[in-house]
Amino acid sequence: MAAAVDTAPALPTITASTSTSTPSRAELPLIRANEGDYVDPTSVGWLHASTPDTPMEELRARFQRDGYVWIKGLIPRKDVLDMREHYFRDLARTGILAPGTSPRDGTFNAATENPLHHSGVGASDLPSEQEKVDLLAAAHVSDKYLSFLRHPALRKFIREFTGWAREVMVRRTILRHNVPHGLSTGIHYDKIFLRAGEADFLTAWVPIGDCSAVGGGLLYLEGSSPLGREIEEDFTRRAAEFTYEERINAFNVHMTKSGSIAQDAELFAREVEQRGSNKSTVSDGVKGKRPRWLVGNYEAGDVVFHDPYMIHGAGRNEDKNGRIRLSSDLRFYAEGAAADERWMKVPWAPNDGL
Repeated sequence: MAAAVDTAPALPTITASTSTSTPSRAELPLIRANEGDYVDPTSVGWLHASTPDTPMEELRARFQRDGYVWIKGLIPRKDVLDMREHYFRDLARTGILAPGTSPRDGTFNAATENPLHHSGVGASDLPSEQEKVDLLAAAHVSDKYLSFLRHPALRKFIREFTGWAREVMVRRTILRHNVPHGLSTGIHYDKIFLRAGEADFLTAWVPIGDCSAVGGGLLYLEGSSPLGREIEEDFTRRAAEFTYEERINAFNVHMTKSGSIAQDAELFAREVEQRGSNKSTVSDGVKGKRPRWLVGNYEAGDVVFHDPYMIHGAGRNEDKNGRIRLSSDLRFYAEGAAADERWMKVPWAPNDGL
């Protein structure tokens, strides 16, 4: 099979999508992704936050319109912080934590440690030390983590939100940390990695601890689900002559080494703006407008749900207090749906090809 390339694939010509979220009056943060400049502040906005008691009809409509819903305080804060403390207590032996600090805080040891030596799952490369890799793998199967994934508040909300009689979570969940000034997840949409399942799925992104807008949390490209679908359709057309195994591979010859579609949020937004400007069918009201990257000040207990084609990526962690971002990526199908069976069989493991 041909190897993946290191440069981002070209975007297909796209149509612009409408946006509905409104930024708050609070000062917008300076954000950037793994590479490149800070995003133009005029192209940054705030995610719309909702509460668990918002009527389901309203949340479903918002999800269909925006591609996401951000639910504040869905999981009890103490339960989330207990999970954070468990994770960093186990990783403390690697030197990741600042001396004298609590695992519950998860403060990076910037005084003596190189951020690139403490990469989490989803960064460009795993740590070179086998002990660190083994600890990352073990964290995915710890009793504490598996119990956390079954949290009744999370599961009850998913059933009510989707209308499913029973939800099925893929076994290959992703538990990842993002240290200050390190590398994390590039820009992507989730369907890239779960192409073998015909059914759509629901992603739940769970920040395990507080994470400010500049703390390495997720950035969402406003109104980008239609764009994600167009990009995936373009990949599918170009992979018509591939074998089935090559077509479903997130790292095939048309993809990047990491499966991402970009690493530079500012550059990607400019490219989307340019493609939209050149599309004759784009209406005058949206032609040439640059999409915004939406961010949030996430807190322990929050959950963001997004659809498989919503374009997003991790911001560069520039938390002024050295706080490490910890989060979990979960995917859910309706019971009996045509799921990507590759993700249903085993937990995350290094170099598992997914």
